[in-house]
Amino acid sequence: MSECFETTRSEDILRVARPETRWLSTGWDGGFCRADVAFNCTVPEGWNPTNIRVDVEQRLDKAGFDAAEGPVLLTGVDQRHATGARAAPVTVLATVGLSNPTTLLFDPDERRVDAEDIDRPDGPPRPGTVNLFVGTTHALTDAGMANLVAIAAEARTATLLELAGFTGTTSDAIVVASDPAGESARYTGSATPVGRATRACVREAITASFRSRYDDREPPGSVADAEHGDVTIERAEVFEP
Repeated sequence: MSECFETTRSEDILRVARPETRWLSTGWDGGFCRADVAFNCTVPEGWNPTNIRVDVEQRLDKAGFDAAEGPVLLTGVDQRHATGARAAPVTVLATVGLSNPTTLLFDPDERRVDAEDIDRPDGPPRPGTVNLFVGTTHALTDAGMANLVAIAAEARTATLLELAGFTGTTSDAIVVASDPAGESARYTGSATPVGRATRACVREAITASFRSRYDDREPPGSVADAEHGDVTIERAEVFEP
């Protein structure tokens, strides 16, 4: 039991539960919703169902979970590598896989990676993925929840750069959870209690999951060395509005 969530694992699915919670998901069927549960679901390599919802519902049923309406994130990482971190008023759960890393080069013209050497992702999300569930005991506005996604993503990027030299993966996703009955919090920036706690929890949860996932194996040393990866080498036109 965490401060924000009750967690249960079954058949490589992690159920994240808290009654009457408001969720905002960036996952495959994302957006705002109110539900009692969310799920982090491991899918096998080569996973490419014709109907994602039907496939997910079958996996939930096999795991003994009701296919309740609520956010579902997908990953190729085993749920035994899921880790959590707490710092009042926030709890974060993370799974980290880097088989499909991505990075953003500051100067594409001086890139050290040849685009032809990279197996760029195509089709459904690849195995791997950095999934985050960020829950707060506060009641957030829609804008506060959306901003918390950005705060979590910033912390994820900073942590992954330090750990592995990547800015993320090609299929990262974040779920933010807010307690409608909690103390109101309008702002969630990095200088607020919610924002500061989120940044710390994301750093600690990602670091712990990364160490669990790569305890007996080496993470990819570069995008080109990964099974699937991507690097942004495109240029954009700069203009004065």
